[in-house]
Amino acid sequence: MVRAMAIHKEVAIRRVLIANRGEIAIRIIRTLRELEIESVAVFSDVDRCAAHVLLADMALPIGAAPAAESYLVMDKIIAACKESGADAVHPGYGFLSENAVFAERLEKEGIILIGPPANAMRLMGSKTEARKVMLESNIPVVPGESGPGGNGFDDAVSAMVAAESIGYPVLIKAAAGGGGKGMRMVEEKSAFEAAFAGARREALNAFGDDTVFVEKAVIRPRHVEIQVFADQHGNVVHLGERDCSMQRRHQKVIEESPCPDVSEELRQKMGEVAVTAAKTCNYVGAGTVEFLLTATGEFYFLEMNTRLQVEHPVTEMVYGVDLVAWQILVAEGKPLPLSQEEINQRRRGVAMECRIYAEDPIRFLPSPGTIQTLRVPAGPYVRDDSCAYEGVEISMYYDPLISKLITWGDTREQVIARMRRALAEYRVVGIETNISFHQRVMTHPSFVAGEYDTGTIERDEELRTPRIAKGTELEAGIAVAALRDHMGGPKSMGAEVDGATNGATMSGSAWRSPLPTWRSR
Repeated sequence: MVRAMAIHKEVAIRRVLIANRGEIAIRIIRTLRELEIESVAVFSDVDRCAAHVLLADMALPIGAAPAAESYLVMDKIIAACKESGADAVHPGYGFLSENAVFAERLEKEGIILIGPPANAMRLMGSKTEARKVMLESNIPVVPGESGPGGNGFDDAVSAMVAAESIGYPVLIKAAAGGGGKGMRMVEEKSAFEAAFAGARREALNAFGDDTVFVEKAVIRPRHVEIQVFADQHGNVVHLGERDCSMQRRHQKVIEESPCPDVSEELRQKMGEVAVTAAKTCNYVGAGTVEFLLTATGEFYFLEMNTRLQVEHPVTEMVYGVDLVAWQILVAEGKPLPLSQEEINQRRRGVAMECRIYAEDPIRFLPSPGTIQTLRVPAGPYVRDDSCAYEGVEISMYYDPLISKLITWGDTREQVIARMRRALAEYRVVGIETNISFHQRVMTHPSFVAGEYDTGTIERDEELRTPRIAKGTELEAGIAVAALRDHMGGPKSMGAEVDGATNGATMSGSAWRSPLPTWRSR
């Protein structure tokens, strides 16, 4: 069912408050600066010296370190908008980015949300409601049951009946949120009740909503998502697919575009379905329609994320566009800058993203601390979207993502070789990172061949073993020597390799930036 589209008049956005932090806030600020739009950062107590605060045109405090006392408090964000004179808010991803109540409050205050309307958020924010809408539009969904009235299951007994009807193995999934939270795989009836209770408990803690539903577990699928974009004039397009199948504990860690297993015909078919999904909810702005893709080429709707994705840079690299600039353009009421045909003609090469986390490479747990030394890779077609600098403290209060390393190449072989080189150049001292994990993946035969699925990391012990892959020591030594010569460094500089720094421990003192001077224009 496609709903009517209301066309809004064009406006000029002059000052944007970024209701977020970290690398996504910095990424948004950079586009705003190119568009000559002023940026307003907000920060919690522990983020006073964060990179996004130092880079913005203006910055305002919003409370204590816990997100529930700062970045998630709507009243504080709206108060910061009024104090700064911001006429628009970019929510980034996470925090309030998919909160329909926040979208409605901004609208009441006359503040533009650089994102979709509240009704689209609300509809797609609930996986059970989204399933209903997709089924009405004849869009294939994973076989499952959403409970009485399609509103989820309240008790394990009725959910278990549904599971037996669907056939094991099944997934118990939270209706709200994402990121694998509130999700349990159940392979047999005896394990169902405990899994049901665990999924509801985790969903309640993560999203404040313990609604769950039951879905058929698709064995060894690929997780493929389509980037869609819609304006206020009824135009909806897609910008191809991203493969997000390399996941650990249902969290994406490596993404690439295009998917190694998607033909041009399948790309067109999935793109058309994604565009239809966006039209069914009267969508506006950037969104992502996620699918499970089977080995036989069948695909099923999973969910729609009503925001910019973490992995959006790989699409930008392949299509040569700035998706944040498009978001602002659409929020101002302007039409999309390219037609579907023009977008299709722009697709070129392959892009890949590795998420660099501050985490223990053995247990994959967060590793907060102060970055003492930082050297980031550079060179042709290498992009590092980061929130890190020497002296910055990586807090225990937020997601441990410190950067996204993106490479582009004409072919998949070239982009992997470039990523290996870039990872070998990356140096982080003071905290542990997962760089060595990414190095293992980039030399793993299955990944190099493009033959992987959502369970590859969990099944393959070699990928989870905390050791540097064969050949990395030599690559790291070459990269360090080259960097030393380029910088005129001392010949005695060592190349001590370990799992924490993944390379040389370079000389240099850590520094901490002074408190910035907040300014307005």
